[in-house]
Amino acid sequence: MMSRSYTNLFELASGETPLPSSGFGRHIGKKLSRVATVPGILSELDEEGFSSDVPSSVSQERMILVGNQLPLRVQSGPDGSWTFSWDEDSLLLQLKDGLNEDVEIIYVGCLREQIDPKDQDDVAQHLLENFKCVPAFIPPELFTKFYHGFCKQHLWPLFHYMLPLSPDLGGRFDRSLWQAYVSVNKIFADKVMEVISPDDDFVWVHDYHLMVLPTFLRKRFNRVKLGFFLHSPFPSSEIYRTLPVRDELLRALLNSDLIGFHTFDYARHFLSCCSRMLGLSYQSKRGYIGLEYYGRTVSIKILPVGIHLKQLRNVLDLPETQSKVAELRDKFRGQTVLLGVDDMDIFKGISLKLLAFENLLTQHPEKRGKVVLVQIANPARGRGRDVLEVQSETHTTWERINRKFGRPGYEPVILIDTPLQFYERIAYYVVSECCLVTAVRDGMNLIPYEYIISRQGNDKLDVALGANPSIPKKSMLVVSEFIGCSPSLSGAIRVNPWNIDAVAEAMDSALIIAEPEKQMRHEKHYRYVSTHDVAYWARSFWQDLERSCRDHERRRCWGIGFGLGFRVVALDPDFRKLSVEHIVSAYKRTKKRAILLDYDGTMTVQNSISTSPSPEVSGMLNSLCKDPKNVVFIVSGKDRATLTEWFSSCENLGVAAEHGYFLRENKDADWETCIAVPDFYWKQIAEPVMKLYTETTDGSTIETKESGLVWNYQYADPDFGSCQAKELLDHLESVLSNEPVTVKSGQNIVEVKPQGINKGLVADRLLTTMKQRGMLPDFVLCIGDDRSDEDMFEAITRAVAGPSLSPVAEVFACTVGRKPSKARYFLEDPIEILRMLQGLAGASESCMLKGFQKVVLE
Repeated sequence: MMSRSYTNLFELASGETPLPSSGFGRHIGKKLSRVATVPGILSELDEEGFSSDVPSSVSQERMILVGNQLPLRVQSGPDGSWTFSWDEDSLLLQLKDGLNEDVEIIYVGCLREQIDPKDQDDVAQHLLENFKCVPAFIPPELFTKFYHGFCKQHLWPLFHYMLPLSPDLGGRFDRSLWQAYVSVNKIFADKVMEVISPDDDFVWVHDYHLMVLPTFLRKRFNRVKLGFFLHSPFPSSEIYRTLPVRDELLRALLNSDLIGFHTFDYARHFLSCCSRMLGLSYQSKRGYIGLEYYGRTVSIKILPVGIHLKQLRNVLDLPETQSKVAELRDKFRGQTVLLGVDDMDIFKGISLKLLAFENLLTQHPEKRGKVVLVQIANPARGRGRDVLEVQSETHTTWERINRKFGRPGYEPVILIDTPLQFYERIAYYVVSECCLVTAVRDGMNLIPYEYIISRQGNDKLDVALGANPSIPKKSMLVVSEFIGCSPSLSGAIRVNPWNIDAVAEAMDSALIIAEPEKQMRHEKHYRYVSTHDVAYWARSFWQDLERSCRDHERRRCWGIGFGLGFRVVALDPDFRKLSVEHIVSAYKRTKKRAILLDYDGTMTVQNSISTSPSPEVSGMLNSLCKDPKNVVFIVSGKDRATLTEWFSSCENLGVAAEHGYFLRENKDADWETCIAVPDFYWKQIAEPVMKLYTETTDGSTIETKESGLVWNYQYADPDFGSCQAKELLDHLESVLSNEPVTVKSGQNIVEVKPQGINKGLVADRLLTTMKQRGMLPDFVLCIGDDRSDEDMFEAITRAVAGPSLSPVAEVFACTVGRKPSKARYFLEDPIEILRMLQGLAGASESCMLKGFQKVVLE
């Protein structure tokens, strides 16, 4: 049975029908031995509805790796036939070294070449049987909109911190490109569904091309074990929030179990976006960062990817590499080589590097004729005006420097903009004294890692270089502080690539540093790079993904939301939605009832402008209070003056103020205190501290209560407010460590109150008082929405096995929203709470009316 949530997310996101896809939805001729024959799709949502995925008896672990491109090289023959081979440079292929040998790996992705629709079924079957690859065939027009359109025109510039300020800079948002992006992600999802066994398989999705794929997979298989790794930067919230589909992408990523980033900065930006735009909180627990998202904990992984050591060392062993090294040694004899290896795009900073080198030769004439910059410019992955401008500027600068400083036998800058074989690039690494990576923004950039391993070399390369193998190896790195690998290279000279003078100075420093210093820096880098390779990265991600998915089987799951707002709520098995019919039936059967109600966030929307009770709420409470079988209490954190004013029309309503410090049984009773507090002298210590933080945190306020003090930062900047709250909490705990108070943090607050005061005291006192008066409760209803209400839930749960309740008492602890709680029941929002309470009030009025009619008749 399908979920009530809309089944075609693309239609919902675009408002149109899906774009056509050749071969889309077809099943390939021969399947792997393990397929989802009975998919665990979300069940029809009902009062108890949750999905139950079909268990599998297969024990072998399997990983489905999903990337934009399959790790294959494709060649076409003159007769129209196709030849396929592994692409050894593909990260998807390399990371298998980090997985256990008995882990089966399936690859899902596109091919680099377009396959004729009539050949697609045969090609798909061949790739599945021979390479365990599942190709996603994307029509050319759709792929252009997806890859060169949305990915390269919108996501890639934005994730590299470029704002779409004009049509020339990133371009205006084009919704048709977004529709194509969603459509392609949907095609990828269907390909994964062809081969997945949802209870057993792990799915690992790679990079920004497939950011909404987790939503499609989570919608179909709510317990899918899903990891996502972003290989690009993630921008700060000020940049990211300009994206019109910002929420859709964030929520899609949060349908993963584990999200990986190369650096802490990228992860911090993502967490900040989730906090500012979705209102989500995160915390670090035992070294792991976790985001709470509808009962699920989404883990955050921070680990830079490494290089494939085995492949690189194999290339270093090739005779071709040794011959090329010897050739370059002779070519640059008597000269020092500086090396740059970059893609020809706007973020690699090639022109800035050339300007810095020009500055170096200008300021240090003695280096002319002795220092050469070799700049390898790889072909651009994107296309458009910006690429042409970079190419033009690079060639113009290159020609000017060579005209200015060149002479017969000396070419200051050697620009190589034709494709090189990998071994040729490695040879340039080997002969270079320093590697320059001055990108203005880059996700990771593994060029410095490759350079370090190449400089370590081997015995054959020592012979080719004519080097003494007993002398320790050396290398120097000048790296931009804006690239992902920079934090892991502590021995590199870090530069701001925009500061041309500083880069030139760094080049000079790299050349004149003493040999022992170069050797020490190289040894430090080599030790890190050789132990943190791609296998280490993959193994670490796999282990964290297993840990993140460990409790999937024991959780109950609901699918909620429409389109790309779909998410899965995961809760403990004994936590379910409160049926109004069920509780009204129990209410009618019982004779002595205790009802405890939180107010803010339970009977009214939290932080709404008008928080006073409406006439409808007051009337409903009066109906409940007039029933002689009921004892009704409002238990709130508000002060007693406010609550007295708000509920003045409810004569029989009990009210507990300030989390239970003050209490009165009805309108005519006097206020009492649940705990005797002899003195509040500690306020004189706490209040000046809170004022200090209020003055330095715009948007924060102090709420002074009779029993305590509350620092509220609801209207402050969320990141700064949270940071200040943590500092304030530590500060208050320090200065009040010897005082009889409790310092607690809550939803946008830090509160100081006397020890022992909590809402659980009100519940205990009410049940005890009712018992003493001969009203042993056989019905208890307790409703709340936040942490402070958990004390009430705990108190009435504890009372079930005690003497305060009837042995046959029916107990309903209910929280607002589906979330982890000590309550056994939930209702979605205050509207459902009021609807349920209205049902109870109606039942009371009906019973009292029948009783009145009976008396009249008698």
